[in-house]
Amino acid sequence: MRTLLAAAGILSAIASGPTGPGAQTLYRNPSGPITAFAQDGSLLAWFSPATHHCNAVHVVSLTGARATLPKLSSSNVTCRWNAAAGQTRLAVASGAGAALWTLHELGQVALDYVVGADVAQPRERRFSQVAHTSGGAGLWLGGIAGDGSTLVYAVTDVAYVDQVACLSGGPCELRIVGGAVHRIVGRSDAVVPGAGPAVAVAAAAGRIAFVPARALGPHGLPLPSPNAPVEVRDARTGSFVADVQPQGTPVGLALAPHVLALLERDGPTTRVAWYSPLDGAPLGGVRVPPRTSAHLAASDRLVVYRVGRAVYGIDVATGRVRKLVETAAAPIGLSLEGSRLAWAENIRGRGRIRALLVTGPG
Repeated sequence: MRTLLAAAGILSAIASGPTGPGAQTLYRNPSGPITAFAQDGSLLAWFSPATHHCNAVHVVSLTGARATLPKLSSSNVTCRWNAAAGQTRLAVASGAGAALWTLHELGQVALDYVVGADVAQPRERRFSQVAHTSGGAGLWLGGIAGDGSTLVYAVTDVAYVDQVACLSGGPCELRIVGGAVHRIVGRSDAVVPGAGPAVAVAAAAGRIAFVPARALGPHGLPLPSPNAPVEVRDARTGSFVADVQPQGTPVGLALAPHVLALLERDGPTTRVAWYSPLDGAPLGGVRVPPRTSAHLAASDRLVVYRVGRAVYGIDVATGRVRKLVETAAAPIGLSLEGSRLAWAENIRGRGRIRALLVTGPG
């Protein structure tokens, strides 16, 4: 872990320096891969699958302080979970000093545990078991997000239109019957008022933005609908802030205090567009390749997207696009915190965390 303490100095330079070096390696995992990565404020966090001992979430700050979550106990579901069973998602909130992650299990019932822990009190907390059958009925996880004091996750509830008819050999049509965005506060799991079923969620500056679940795909998979508004609400009270009207189907989003970025698909056209999260006003947009990942990152001056391993930045003020970096492997948890662009990647079965100072237009 001394590598990370040295990396704190690199991170401070990356966060405050007027010009950027190339991408810097902040940490190398000596024992295996990194399967999830997140950052917020001064905190970096990553999920490491077990090799000899336990799965764990590692959290480090720019000051050099560090923690391993959750605390080992006989009731710890994270420790012995089969991390190869599916995607692990991770979010961290620097103001709350806490992390939230999911543990996926495949089978006749697809299950996502939503669990978390505080850095100061690292005992594991199980907030929800989000599960649906192979036919699609049940709860679907719509993503997790963290920023400041906000940690949230989204769920969509899918049910049979007529379960009796389905069990009798009749049609097994499905419909969305509910769902919500949940906010974690300490050991509590509360529904954000007014925030319904969602397929994606983001958080920034005490607000959340979410893509509503409006349709169903194969096996009951919740999907967004073309031109369906993306809602912005106060994360604590649920008070409505704005509706953002996309031009096409919103398939990815990122939120900053004054920018909401969407990846929109409309027939053969794919674009990254950005809007004001305060009133929904369109601020700009550019066409991008169809292969663009739905995973976006954003600050108030830059929107970041990737195509394969190539990472691009869009200047919010001018719409100018420039290539920022070519990663050595598929980036995990690509995110932007101020001027610090960071991600994890796995090289020959070993994980590492990389960061890059993203300067102004160039």
